Amino acid sequence: MSDYLSMFRSYLAIQKPNSANTRDSYLRDVSYYLDFLSEIKVLPEEAVAATVQAFVDHLHDLGRSPTTISRNLASVRCFYKFLIFQGNMDNNPAKAVKLEKTVKKLPQVLDGEAIERLLAQPDIRDPKGCRDKAMLELLYATGIRASELINLDIKDVNLRSGVLYCPGNKGVRPIPMYPSAVVAVSDYIYRMRGLIAGPDSGDALFVNLNGGRLTRQGFWKIVKGYAAEAGIEEEITPHTLRHSFALHLLQNGASVKDIQTMMGHADISSTQVYVQLLDNHVKQVYEDCHPKAKLG
Repeated sequence: MSDYLSMFRSYLAIQKPNSANTRDSYLRDVSYYLDFLSEIKVLPEEAVAATVQAFVDHLHDLGRSPTTISRNLASVRCFYKFLIFQGNMDNNPAKAVKLEKTVKKLPQVLDGEAIERLLAQPDIRDPKGCRDKAMLELLYATGIRASELINLDIKDVNLRSGVLYCPGNKGVRPIPMYPSAVVAVSDYIYRMRGLIAGPDSGDALFVNLNGGRLTRQGFWKIVKGYAAEAGIEEEITPHTLRHSFALHLLQNGASVKDIQTMMGHADISSTQVYVQLLDNHVKQVYEDCHPKAKLG
């Protein structure tokens, strides 16, 4: 991916010779986009609109501001103009991606019953099922991002104290784990991880069946598979468990500030969206349950 960035730098020097700050901004944004593509194993020329949309969704999940996301998308569009100029592509996949300018779509969540069905799907009698159970429990217990989950090392989990120490861009944030999540992770580490770990596993907490560190793309497929088995009709992703974690904490009295800390949101406005989600939930419950709500 470094070759792409080097050629793009030369292109910007010609196209935007008097705007060093803009060039630097584009290079940072495109470098981050190329890292994203590398992680999901997609070459820039193979990207389609859905790929760029997935990148935008990833930025939303990281709590980036609308201004930052808009700038990132503009940088990616410029990058694809460069690839078209080079003759590498015929069309710009980023042009089809539009940012919502008015009402921000509320995050999708699962209710408690659907969460329990999902967590019950993995068969812990075999190594894969035991690993998957630990991942799902840990994701719902802590609300961490899928990218953070797959990058965890064994040392990041303190089973004795029941705390996950999640590394991030701004340091390590400690997040408590509920008891059944501790049990699931402990069971995986001490009973099953050794059966699938190999020379390439290193200290990775979650490894694939070939012994390498599990990828985000692989984990997304795992979640979708168990969702189908659980009879969950909604199209869910690992982010759905993260959103459910936040809303369920809020429903049970957690403060927005504490949830922000646990989720690693840089801006509290990213966390406050769950308050709106809670308000909508309460309104729906009222309309469904109050005897006079439907009399009109």
